[in-house]
Amino acid sequence: MPYLLSASHVKLPHLLSQEKIMEFSREIFGASFKNIERLLKAFKNGQVENRYFSNDLDWFKEDHSFADRNDLYIQQAIKFGKEAIEKCLANTEFLKEGLQANELDAFFFISSTGIATPTIDARIMNELTFNPHAKRIPIWGLGCAGGASGLSRAFEYCQAYPTAKVIVLSVELCSLTFQRNDISKSNLIGTSLFSDGVSCVLVCGDEVPSEKFSKKVRHLQFLDSQSTLMPDSLDVMGWDVKDQGLYVIFSKDIPSIIKDWLKPNVQEFLMVNGFDLNDVKDFIAHPGGKKVIDAYHEALGFDESMTAESMSVLREFGNMSSATILYVLERFMQRGGNEGEVGLAAALGPGFSSELVLMRWK
Repeated sequence: MPYLLSASHVKLPHLLSQEKIMEFSREIFGASFKNIERLLKAFKNGQVENRYFSNDLDWFKEDHSFADRNDLYIQQAIKFGKEAIEKCLANTEFLKEGLQANELDAFFFISSTGIATPTIDARIMNELTFNPHAKRIPIWGLGCAGGASGLSRAFEYCQAYPTAKVIVLSVELCSLTFQRNDISKSNLIGTSLFSDGVSCVLVCGDEVPSEKFSKKVRHLQFLDSQSTLMPDSLDVMGWDVKDQGLYVIFSKDIPSIIKDWLKPNVQEFLMVNGFDLNDVKDFIAHPGGKKVIDAYHEALGFDESMTAESMSVLREFGNMSSATILYVLERFMQRGGNEGEVGLAAALGPGFSSELVLMRWK
């Protein structure tokens, strides 16, 4: 079965503490909310400590047109996406020797925070020495579920083409969607949580000899995936597209939806593959926020040790939409696992939808 060979992420140039962002939000939104101090508690309760951004804080104090934001998205997505690919293909923590971009058979590009045609993958391929016949699969609009979905599609591609080497690149510049004149509670909560992130993973078919390329003894090997769409839930999460740009839709009901809906979804998926919740040793969860993590615990019966890596990423980086789960996954790959132990990756996104990926250490 296909397996994970390498991973990387990019530390973006501007590191801001949660305290500093909270003070900025008080300055921007204070006059618009009479209960601003109560609402600002979300910045502390969410347990995010730091976040990385592609621009400094002064950028957010000015108004920017949709066109200007999107031009900046394209420019920065190419720059940081290229860097993440180069790091992934040369990561000596995972690889005995570096790979070249022209060895890749397919390129899955994941994003929901900007628009480009030709897509970002094509633009990056013009800057790196890709094989011009490499398959391009851009995936847009899956939000926080996008990283897990891209991983699933890459695994499935490598099932069909067992000699393939495939990358999944996620670029989410959530900060470029910030609307300083949007006085909705959704925008304020989004400001307390979302950040920028760029991550990349390398997936190989089972006829690519791991012993030739890998420094690791064991790898996470793909077993199965499941995509699920909840009917009549389009208003739970997403974008409201306006003249000024993308306005966040972020329902306060997300944690309760997870509690009621996720467990039977996960149980059915595991049962089809001959497992149950007790068999899951590694839970590679997208940390949508502290309340989302708490909902995972309540819905699935997992203790805090099962979400320790996810919480660590949330504290250090915030919610980077689709890129976040690949940051978590990289940490599991660094740590490794015991032969035969089962890992479950899970992420939730607009639709409302879930993406589950079942893996095993092999």
